[in-house]
Amino acid sequence: QVQLVESGGGLVQPGASLRLSCAASGRDYTAIGWFRQGPGKEREGLACIQSGHGLIYSADSVRGRFTISRDNAKNTVYLQMTSLRAEDTAVYYCASGSSDDSCSSKLVSQYEFDIWGRGTQVTVSS
Repeated sequence: QVQLVESGGGLVQPGASLRLSCAASGRDYTAIGWFRQGPGKEREGLACIQSGHGLIYSADSVRGRFTISRDNAKNTVYLQMTSLRAEDTAVYYCASGSSDDSCSSKLVSQYEFDIWGRGTQVTVSS
């Protein structure tokens, strides 16, 4: 059974950094994406990473501040977030795609990913 578990969220001040983790089990070596959904907003794709070649795609809105990486040995994908702003407040989700083709564009479409974690809350506030 495929399972994704996010961790690392919390309450931070503006300008702080935070690293989220996504531990995957039950499905090895597949594309993983990070998404978020803020209050009253639609779910937004942030970044994704392929398993094979490690290709990365990032949305324009977070490029330069958020970095995705993975440790295949641990089957874990990370989202390093820096210079956090109040508008980054959201529930952050990771999701698994059925193949590396799920991660093939900076648009990072949620419809390309079929297994989702429950999310971790990130709140940026002073």
